[in-house]
Amino acid sequence: MNGWPKWLRRGPLEMVACVVIALGIFMMLQPFALVLFTYSFVTTLAGVILFTIVSKFPE
Repeated sequence: MNGWPKWLRRGPLEMVACVVIALGIFMMLQPFALVLFTYSFVTTLAGVILFTIVSKFPE
């Protein structure tokens, strides 16, 4: 299919984006490290942006 590498397909990269979003939410909800909480919003936002971009990729 149109020459895209297998790792650059929608399925695997959507899973990576979901893991980044879940990591950001975990960082936001944990009570132990202020550094993780500090970067949690940026991590979640990066995952959402990645998911939005990757959802346009071919399957």
